[in-house]
Order: sequence, then structure tokens, then C-alpha cells
Amino acid sequence: MSSRLSIEFSSPSSVSYPLMVLVASKDGAPRLSAAGVALDKDLGGALSRAIKESDFKGEAGEDVVVRASEGTVILFGIGEDAAGVEIENLGGQALSSISRAKLKEITLGTDAQNNDWLASFAYGAYLAGYHFSRYFTKGKSAKPTQVKMTLAVADKTGAEEAYQHHAGIAAGVFLARDLVSEPSNILYPAEYAERCKKLTESGIDVEILNEAKMQKLGMNLLLAVGQGSDRESRMVVMRWQGGKKSESPIVLVGKGVCFDTGGISIKPAGGMEDMKWDMGGSAAVVGTMQALAKADIKRNVIGLVGLVENMPDGKAIKPGDVVKSMSGQTVEIINTDAEGRLVLADVLTYAQQHCTPSLIIDLATLTGAILVSLGMVQSGLFSNNDTLAEAIQSAGTASGEATWRMPLGAEYNKLLASKIADMKNIGGRYGGSVTAACFLERFIENSLPWAHLDIAGMAWAQKATPTVPLGGTGYGVRMLTRFIADFDTARL
Repeated sequence: MSSRLSIEFSSPSSVSYPLMVLVASKDGAPRLSAAGVALDKDLGGALSRAIKESDFKGEAGEDVVVRASEGTVILFGIGEDAAGVEIENLGGQALSSISRAKLKEITLGTDAQNNDWLASFAYGAYLAGYHFSRYFTKGKSAKPTQVKMTLAVADKTGAEEAYQHHAGIAAGVFLARDLVSEPSNILYPAEYAERCKKLTESGIDVEILNEAKMQKLGMNLLLAVGQGSDRESRMVVMRWQGGKKSESPIVLVGKGVCFDTGGISIKPAGGMEDMKWDMGGSAAVVGTMQALAKADIKRNVIGLVGLVENMPDGKAIKPGDVVKSMSGQTVEIINTDAEGRLVLADVLTYAQQHCTPSLIIDLATLTGAILVSLGMVQSGLFSNNDTLAEAIQSAGTASGEATWRMPLGAEYNKLLASKIADMKNIGGRYGGSVTAACFLERFIENSLPWAHLDIAGMAWAQKATPTVPLGGTGYGVRMLTRFIADFDTARL
């Protein structure tokens, strides 16, 4: 899907209505820009009267609609010295203001802002305009109102160039949101793999591994998860060669459980429909690969996603079974609903044996336990490398996709001890997100820098935020793109 908002940049000209005037706040009072003051004069003081009568202070997201005889004007508060993700949030709030005013087009007066500020503002508005309408057949849900936003800027070319980077990232976010939003009868492993193949149009090399190829490689854990489904499993390898040939790639790994019934350890019926988005980690990886290509980020990155369905039938894996992983380690299956870590384990091994990574980051809607710990506010971050963890956290803060570092350690690892195999796939009732991460760490060899993001509370939004509508969030794309663009692997 695309945004219901279109963004254009134009050179300054005569005033075109409807118009949005960005109003800063200084010491708790609104401050009109020079263009705003001139416009107020042209309107006979209508803007200053509206400010006084409404007690408008220009605080972030505050708005007043003025229906003047010349046309509609929205006074929109941008607060004081907004920066970074705050500017993007302002853009999202501005789109809400425009929608509440029931306007289909608007021109922004932008005389007091530089190109980077304007690009971030437009980006936030564009992200907020996302709407997944594919399966509606009537009404506004099927055909949402389209809004055109024109930013009148002194340096049109410069503003457009600044915005193009953001537009590339937005393309990746929207792809991730689309994937998470799709129902599982449409987006099953083979179909998902075919959609990944379309990334070749953006300059990404895509390879699809079927079950026969994975069986030959010994990816028995991944295949065990999918063996109860009529749908064949897949793994997709996506390569973006944006950097120098000598540069070792950053490898991203995503859990792609297209639907999770829990298998033989079946989930309760209530809320099971939400398990269509148990592939949110893979969506973040696929979306990031798209964003890297569209924004032309000069780094080498490989994205790997393991795609399966976890279904119960006569062929399904059972509690008590023992399976040998691609790494050679054996796993006793205690709970078949702890399946994502099995998929990731083999893909992590593939990454190390076939991709020569400088570092690995995996993402997964892995545990309900992380929601107990952190709610639906931020993801859980686990890592064997302090420098890597700090850089990911910084990228999360800068991009508006927060994450919080969680512990690992020997005491948690003891909970995975099995009586008949190298390890169990769960560690008991307590500390579930930590023992899941400890399980994954056992498949990282030679202290390779590695981080795991448990995004179970972040892949789907029950409540909208300024730039993220209800539904699939695309969480991880903005964070990872920021991290990849900024991080120097030589620091490790």
C-alpha cells in the first residue's frame, strides 16, 4: 500500500489556499514567522485574532483552523526547537490536523525552516498517511481520502533532494507494514518468498532456498517447525552490495513464521488470529533491505529470512522430540510453541557459514514474556557486544523506535539444560525472553558480534502514534537503516 498523502515541493509564489502556517512557540507564546505576519496583515488580522481568542500558544501539535473569506488557514504549532524524530512526529500530527479540517490539499508556508527540517517534517506526514486498504470493498476504508501537501520552499531542488533519502526509507517501512498486515492464507512461505524476489527491481540480489536445499544443508530445526504444514518452508537470501567489495557485510536475520498455531502445543483460540504477524521480524528485514536500496545507502548488507508455518497435524514435531541443528547441536523440543528460536538458530548458522558477517542482528516476535517486561513501548535488546548494543540503542532513539537492553548470562543458560540433548528449547516459566535469547546465543560462534531484538510487542500497534497508524508498524526498519548508515564496523 502507499500513503494517502502525496508530497510535492514548489517554489514560493502568491498565497495559495488552503494554507498551513507553521507557528513556533517561544517562552510559552506563539511566534509567527515573517511570512505569517505578512499573511495576517493581508487577512486583516484574522490570524492574530484567532490566536488570542483560542489561547493558541504554538505548542507542538496544537492547531487552530481559520475559515477566512479568502480561504482556509490552519495555524499549526511546532513548539520550540524541535529536532530529530520530534520533527517527524510534527509532520504526522500535521496530517491529522489537515484530516480533521476535512481538507484534500494544502500548501505549507515554510520560510523559517531549512531543507533538512522540511524533509523530516514531510517524511513524518507521509509515514502517518499509510493505510492498508487491500481487502476493503466499500466506503472510505476501501478508498481513503487522498491529501496533497505542497511545501513552498526557497530551495526547491535542495528540499527535494533532502526528502528523497527519507522517501526511500518510507518505501521500506511501507513494505514491512504491508507484509505484516497480510492474512496468512495470502502470505504463506512460498508466496512470501516470491514477494521478496521483487526486490531485484531495486538492485538487490535474491536467492530462494526450498526445502530440498535446506535439507541438504542440514537445517533440520527450521524444517521441523514447518513439517506439520501443507505449505512448504522457504529461506530467502537478499544481498545489497552498496559498499566496497572488500567490506564484510552486516547480516540481518528475521523470523518469518507466517502463521503460528503453536503446533501440537496449540495456542488458545482467543486472539490466535493475531499470529499472522508472527513474521514481523522477517518483515523488518525485508523492509530494511528495500529501504537500503531505495535510499542508496553505501553499505554491504545481507538479509536472511526463514519462512515457515507452525501447524499441528500427524507430521508435526512433538514435545519430547530431539532434532539436530545445522550447527550440529541437538535440541530437545519441550514446547512446540517455542518455534521461532528453532527457525532463527539454523538461519544464524547459515549466516556464519555462508555470509562471512562482520556482525549479525536478528529480529523476531519471539516471546510473550517480553511484553510482560516492556509492554508495547519498546523492544528487548540482547547482545554479546557492548559497543554494538549501544549503537543499536542510539539508532533506536534517533529513529523513534526505542529498545531496551536486557541481560544474558550463565545462570539463565543453566535453565536450558536437557537430560537427553545439548539443550531444551525453553527454559521454564520465568525469564522467558532472556532464556530465549540465551538459546540463540548458543548458535553464535567465536564471539561474533551479535544482537537479538525481541519485537513481540512492537510489530503490531493497537494504538496509533503520530507516524504509525493502527496495525502493522514496520518496526525495525527505521532503526536498522539508521544503524547501518551510521555504524562503523571497525569499532567492534
